[in-house]
Amino acid sequence: MSEQHTYRVIVRGTWDGLTEEARARLLAEADGHGLTSMRFTEEGTLTYESSPLKHFSMRYVVVCDAEDGEEMAAAIAEDRAETSLRGLGYGFGALKSTVTDLDTMKINYKAGSRR
Repeated sequence: MSEQHTYRVIVRGTWDGLTEEARARLLAEADGHGLTSMRFTEEGTLTYESSPLKHFSMRYVVVCDAEDGEEMAAAIAEDRAETSLRGLGYGFGALKSTVTDLDTMKINYKAGSRR
């Protein structure tokens, strides 16, 4: 069995082909999808601004084999995002991802802050 790594993935996209109903729902729920809702979860969290209603991002935690790497983590997160957005009835364009491997991330400690 391969070593597992934990990845944080931000999936970004643009709303596209939204129905009037979907647009109205997004605008009505915008306050719950702002900066304070930005969390990395397995299910993903959706964030966007209502003015203008153009771009969105979704944040995911993905655990997969380290040998599959960041490309697999991005593919898994994008698949989750597509499934979620389609399930909600939201139209969207091409998705782009940014991936961070938490298991290889270097942490810089400030001098004197170590115990």
